[in-house]
Amino acid sequence: MEVVVVKDAREAGRLAASAVTALLARTPDAVLGLATGSSPLPLYDELARRSTEEGLDLSRATAFALDEYVGLRRDHPASYRSVIRREFSERVTIDPARVHTPDGLAGDLVASCAAYEDAIRDAGGIDLQILGLGADGHIGFNEPGSSLASRTRIKTLTEQTRRDNARFFSSLSEVPHHVVTQGVGTIMDARHVVLLAGGAAKAQAVHGLVEGPVTAMCVGSVLQFHPHTTVIVDEAAASALLLADYYRQVYDGKPDWQGL
Repeated sequence: MEVVVVKDAREAGRLAASAVTALLARTPDAVLGLATGSSPLPLYDELARRSTEEGLDLSRATAFALDEYVGLRRDHPASYRSVIRREFSERVTIDPARVHTPDGLAGDLVASCAAYEDAIRDAGGIDLQILGLGADGHIGFNEPGSSLASRTRIKTLTEQTRRDNARFFSSLSEVPHHVVTQGVGTIMDARHVVLLAGGAAKAQAVHGLVEGPVTAMCVGSVLQFHPHTTVIVDEAAASALLLADYYRQVYDGKPDWQGL
């Protein structure tokens, strides 16, 4: 696991975008895993800028979203299908037909989850998975206590997660109680994971992710077992890291040719 401490969210977005850009230069038909929430937005802003101003080409890429609410209509502005379309696919050169989201309205949710796993596998697996981090350490919607070997499935949201997401709805009562999410095992299959976290509210979760024990109570800590995870955090989110100075030293001395 590599930990990179940056000044702010904009710098985090630029750094993550550089990892995506380098991947696409090597593998134009790369498969991306897309997160929603606030953390990835600076990344999507930078990819949009590079697409418009620098000709970044995603036309051969494929993308899979991490999760979707159960029972929320597809055109609801808070549905993750809408968020991914609005923040990512409409702003870059990717073919919208190659951008996939779990189906939270499927008549048979269990079968739909299995089909989503099959679709990821048939596409060749995720080359680069973007993640955010919940204040309780969750990744995707794999809440505390989730199986660390889980696959795409239905999960019940904690009340804290519902409260955290209520800002995207008119009221807390509108926030669904259930989601479809890629599982922890699904995320761990990605070849490269880039996790973004910012703000003091994420500091303890970042500490648990990077320096705590591997435990289902901080689901993101399982990434300590991943062979290629890059954690990009701002100064506030890094404030509880015991080895923050060491992580800065390591990154500052890293040769440019290594990339992320």
